[in-house]
Amino acid sequence: MCRYSWPATYLKAASVIRHVNKGTSRGFRGLSPPVNISHPPVTKAEASNNNNNKEMDSEIEEEIPVCEEFILCCGVETQVLKCGPWTDLINDQSNNRPKLLIFIIPGNPGFSAFYAPFAKALYSSTKRRFPVWVISHAGHALAPKDRKILTTSDDPNAQEIKDIYGLRGQVEHKLAFLRTHVPKEMKLVVIGHSIGCYFSLQILKHAPELPIIRSFLLFPTIERMSESPNGKLATPLLCWFRYAFYVPGYLLLKPWPEKIKSLMIRMLLQRMNLQSEFSFLNVLEPFCLVNAAYLGSQEMMEVVKRDNETIKEHLSKLTFYYGTIDAWCPKEYYEDMKKDFPEGDIRLCEKKIPHDFILYFYQEMADMVADWLKDDLSNI
Repeated sequence: MCRYSWPATYLKAASVIRHVNKGTSRGFRGLSPPVNISHPPVTKAEASNNNNNKEMDSEIEEEIPVCEEFILCCGVETQVLKCGPWTDLINDQSNNRPKLLIFIIPGNPGFSAFYAPFAKALYSSTKRRFPVWVISHAGHALAPKDRKILTTSDDPNAQEIKDIYGLRGQVEHKLAFLRTHVPKEMKLVVIGHSIGCYFSLQILKHAPELPIIRSFLLFPTIERMSESPNGKLATPLLCWFRYAFYVPGYLLLKPWPEKIKSLMIRMLLQRMNLQSEFSFLNVLEPFCLVNAAYLGSQEMMEVVKRDNETIKEHLSKLTFYYGTIDAWCPKEYYEDMKKDFPEGDIRLCEKKIPHDFILYFYQEMADMVADWLKDDLSNI
């Protein structure tokens, strides 16, 4: 799905089950299960050393401050994860305020919690000099009952957002957040994943005043989505049959107590060998699933023609990273992009990293992005 994405929330659930039960390497936008490899017996000394290393890694990871906030953006509850000690950039007038923000836009479904490991790894890989924030999509997050929802003054120039849960509305949602929570002079690095790449290009197109110095488009679903291998499967489900899932989904999931949902999610994460310090309850929240499916349907219908004009205008800021085993964005899309923009920074994965890298390959991607950013950050 995001890619881990949700052009097929429903495909995703089925994919997870296939991964867990059959150990296949296919999935909805790239869910790949951990590979079981046989190793020779480990000596006590090796085991002790491994445990010490794990404890050290754990301590380092725990030192990374991550703040989870639920804010009201455009009248919609929005989850934001903030890596680093800076949580209020607008009101921070200290000399220690960073000059740059790394801003991550997820795929579909836009559950920020899935991106926490990637954000933390990227924060560490960039020497902890700059904040790394992840924003959820509008309608893809609901605050727990015991959590306070923060409110801020809206952009005085903002207009009412129509269809906020659709493609265009999600772009406006991100722009509204940046305009009200990030200082105008603060430089930006925007990282899009999957459909987040489409949103990133739209932000460059509709808000040229934002000081975006680089934009990384990871496994970009920016064209011909319904023609991709996964798109051909997702299109009928999301565009024609998704309504058939709404009523059963509400009847099945809505009555469940939060404790039951939390237990099921913990069991699923354990089976997938995943951990998270943040809640994944939204994965089983009908309201969020319906909005993710609705966004997916628009992706299939509207993400058709690549926006070559915007790409050409901002090509010097853009880095595209395509996968070799990506059924949402096949290799031929990379080849077409290289042909149309031979001078662009357009890369093909050589490590067989899946579309849903955020699950098991977040460290590899964080290290690559940090390396690509090295020259830009050295001048800040």
